[in-house]
Amino acid sequence: MHLAAGNKLREIRHQLPETINQRSVTPMKNIRIAAVIFNSAVCQVERNLDRMLPWIEKARSQGADLICFPELTVTGYSTDPAIKDCAESIPGSISGRIAQMAVDKKIILLAGMAEQDEKGRVFASHLVATPGGAVNVYRKLHISPPEQNLFTAGSAIPLFDAGGVKLGVQLCYDAHFPELSTRMAVNGADVIFMPHASPRGTAQEKLESWMRHLSARAFDNGIFIVACNPVGENQQGLDFPGLAVVVGPSGKILAKKTTGDESLLVADLKADDLAAVRNHRMRYFLPNRRPELYK
Repeated sequence: MHLAAGNKLREIRHQLPETINQRSVTPMKNIRIAAVIFNSAVCQVERNLDRMLPWIEKARSQGADLICFPELTVTGYSTDPAIKDCAESIPGSISGRIAQMAVDKKIILLAGMAEQDEKGRVFASHLVATPGGAVNVYRKLHISPPEQNLFTAGSAIPLFDAGGVKLGVQLCYDAHFPELSTRMAVNGADVIFMPHASPRGTAQEKLESWMRHLSARAFDNGIFIVACNPVGENQQGLDFPGLAVVVGPSGKILAKKTTGDESLLVADLKADDLAAVRNHRMRYFLPNRRPELYK
């Protein structure tokens, strides 16, 4: 597909302010989001792309403005070097098809892939495609020990505009590093989407594990958190427990699904919920940070 020059893929780099008071705050708009519990098979790109479409259509039929798929949705998640066989440059055929889905279905689409650049480096990347044809990318910043012989860490902390909602993306292991969420929040994020590819255990066990840190990311920073995981076997030896969760800016779960099957979690992220925290002097902590002490 042809994308206008102004809409071509880019990785956005920000100079992050030190305190919340140094940025202008634009009130968030209400948004209905969908998070997919999805099964991806490693390096079965066309199969995975084809199977995404019914979930996008289902989310749109339920009024969702944005849909988020798990980490490495399109190429499947693997730490085996064989994933390089289906890693692809951006822009390319995968990003082009993701962009076309977002345009055709009039939805903001978040989906992951293994990206290979001109130097042969492989990144765990997540695309943010908009109905207007723009495609942006987030590259995973924190690479877990089992991934370090394969994936290269990204170096930028982008935020994306989603029709009046400013969003960030973190991938799985990224969520364990509090500074990253705080920097996104200081720079204006209303919501952080956290697509995972976390294997082993039951869905309930995984939810309990996630809530040790995801609720803290939301509560400490006054933001929404949306996380989703694959489900089932990746046809390369890993099995994933399917779950999705939405955490509000008060740190409490707003919606969740723990299922052994593919499923869709739809939730409304409301501006009033965000304002209730950010307008409360004892519940919104970021304005009172003292970054000069943390250097």
